[in-house]
Amino acid sequence: MPAPRTRLAALAALPLFALALGACGYGSEASDTDGKAKIAEGAEKIEGLDSVKIGYFPNLTHATALVGNQEGLFQKELGGTEAKYSQFNAGPSEIEALNAGSIDIGWIGPSPAINGYTKSQGKNLRIIGGSASGGVKLVVNPKKIKSQDDVKGKKIATPQLGNTQDVAFLNWIAEKGWKVDAQSGKGDVSVLRTDNKITPDAYKSGSIDGAWVPEPTASKLVAEGAKVLLDEADLWPDKKFVITNIIVRQEFLKEHPKAVEAVLRGAVKTNAWIAKNPEKAKASANARLKADSGKPLPAEVLDPAWKSIRTTNDPLAATLDAEADHAVKAGLLEKPDLGGIYDLGPLNKVLKAEGESPVDDAGLGVK
Repeated sequence: MPAPRTRLAALAALPLFALALGACGYGSEASDTDGKAKIAEGAEKIEGLDSVKIGYFPNLTHATALVGNQEGLFQKELGGTEAKYSQFNAGPSEIEALNAGSIDIGWIGPSPAINGYTKSQGKNLRIIGGSASGGVKLVVNPKKIKSQDDVKGKKIATPQLGNTQDVAFLNWIAEKGWKVDAQSGKGDVSVLRTDNKITPDAYKSGSIDGAWVPEPTASKLVAEGAKVLLDEADLWPDKKFVITNIIVRQEFLKEHPKAVEAVLRGAVKTNAWIAKNPEKAKASANARLKADSGKPLPAEVLDPAWKSIRTTNDPLAATLDAEADHAVKAGLLEKPDLGGIYDLGPLNKVLKAEGESPVDDAGLGVK
């Protein structure tokens, strides 16, 4: 699916892509919670900071944040500086919180990161690391759709107009040679923008024939009898594409580089722990989900969803650029200048200290 990386020039307005902020589409409220770990007695504060305010979604695609919070790995790296957590249900509220200084660092999807960067004319956030790849599938009613060609003429849900999965599905449709009006969703395929919370009910009622959605919604549909027709990872080089990034306020990065490094070190160590302890990490993530949202995922949803998500330190920058290019082709985004959206210097410093290989910004880093 992705074309070779194309540098996107000329910043312009983003009339429709602003809708992409709600990539995970679960609402817009945030709430503060305390992490599992407590500050060790006598621990020194980093750069004199009382706290670092961290935001994320109670969603498996934010597994690094979930597990890092639950296991106290961020707090361990921050020492006497408190890790304060806020949970968000949609991209707009997290970007607003970042802009307002209510959070300093956050886990967020590629579409809101792009939009937040371009709407501030490159002045507010930076992407400082990767977090997750994969976890997006086209799941369908097997009685109505038995092959990819059968998708033509059917009703397929995506989370929101212009969001990351919506753009990917529109691009896939175009690659098939079919025509769909991006704004209305009408054409050779009926694209129905449906909140992830109600997509399973829409499937059960027969209102939709399938959905191009992230986990755990995909596995929830499978639990209702749907079948996976396509894993989006199969469309990308090396089966990798960005689904979650780590962002930071530029002002906070400038003023508190050691605190940023501490959080990134916690993320790198969390990802290493997840890789070495997949079953424990899955249970840890689900425990955090229960604490944050009041409801853990059942095993029939948790197990397949967890398997399809890969935590990563690499932001997979070329795939973010390709995703933006797909939105431009679909008519949902005017060409933005993404130069400077990444600052991977702090992460590469941490990776070097941990004996890991550096990651690349695909030419979209700070100069």
